[in-house]
Amino acid sequence: MNVKPLGNRVMVKQSSMEEVTKSGIVLPDTADKEKKAQGKIVALGNGDEISALGLKVGDTVVFGKYAGDEIEVEESGIKVEYKILYVGKEKDDSDILALVE
Repeated sequence: MNVKPLGNRVMVKQSSMEEVTKSGIVLPDTADKEKKAQGKIVALGNGDEISALGLKVGDTVVFGKYAGDEIEVEESGIKVEYKILYVGKEKDDSDILALVE
């Protein structure tokens, strides 16, 4: 399935969050824990705000912990989770907080 965000929306794949305990045990991403509020843009809508901010596919962004809507897309028989985030005209309207460089 191919998903294309509409308007001022971006689709982001959240970064995985592996943790290492003090004793050196690696807790994989599959462990029950919160995901990072950071990810890479994988698709963009065609809204004016996206071009005004200069966002592009491959950019890493930081977003609010509870921002956006989660979707699951089946790719080659595997379910992959993405977030759809809104880029608003006012800073309080936007789900994207910062661009990571």
